Amino acid sequence: MSNTLTATESRRTATARTITDVLQPRNVLLAGMLGIGLAAAGEWTGLLWGLLGALCAGLVPAGYIEWERKRGTWGDRHVVDRTKRAPIFFVILGSIGAGSLVMVLGHAPVGILTAMLALWVMTIFLLVVNTVWKISVDSAVASAVVALLAVVHSPWWLLAYAVTVAVCWSRVALTYHTVMQTVAGAALGAATAAAFLFV
Repeated sequence: MSNTLTATESRRTATARTITDVLQPRNVLLAGMLGIGLAAAGEWTGLLWGLLGALCAGLVPAGYIEWERKRGTWGDRHVVDRTKRAPIFFVILGSIGAGSLVMVLGHAPVGILTAMLALWVMTIFLLVVNTVWKISVDSAVASAVVALLAVVHSPWWLLAYAVTVAVCWSRVALTYHTVMQTVAGAALGAATAAAFLFV
């Protein structure tokens, strides 16, 4: 019985690990920002703006995390220690801010710029909350991307919240977060879509 339980727990952990690795923020942002850029421009050039957005919001921060990890600053790319996350948020804010400036100067479609600014504001909230509580960044990003895609493309994209639920589950299963920390992250991510009310 104990062997069966151990095997089940091992499979559960392996599944959660795969989900959290595949659906980590940089990957979700890469796919999501390309879709948002395409919808915002209404043509293929939107993919270039989306790629810029993905680079600034996801790939640059991920590169910074990997660089610090190799230096021994953090044990892994998930940076599970809340007290060590502040520098990452500042890198994200700077990177998204720089990307947004390029978009303004390059006359990017309003939709992709709005999405970038929404992610910038979301990051500020994550930074502030993180000073006292370990809110889930992965859940926030997964939720934000789905919400933004639903606004710029179609409400049918809300069905992709199944992906967000999977991310939340994986973070809890790996004991990186509590249920409430993932729910709070997902709620904050969903709120990013409210930025389009001001467009």
